[in-house]
Amino acid sequence: MSENLYLTPEESFPEDLNGMSDNELQVLDSKVQRQLDREIIVDGEPNSETEFRHYVMDDEFTDRKER
Repeated sequence: MSENLYLTPEESFPEDLNGMSDNELQVLDSKVQRQLDREIIVDGEPNSETEFRHYVMDDEFTDRKER
C-alpha cells in the first residue's frame, strides 16, 4: 500500500468537504484519526491542527446524517 495512512498537520486539508463523496470522506477521516492516535501515543497530546480537523470531520458527518 503506497498511500500515506496518516494526514499530518503539514499536509493540505480540503477547504470544502461538501464536494467529497462519502467514501472519500471516510478515507480522509481514517487518516485524520490515525494521525490523532499517533500524536497522542508518541507526543502525549494531539497537535491542535489535527484536533481541529477531527472536529471538522465530525461536524461534516453529523451534517450528512441530518440531510
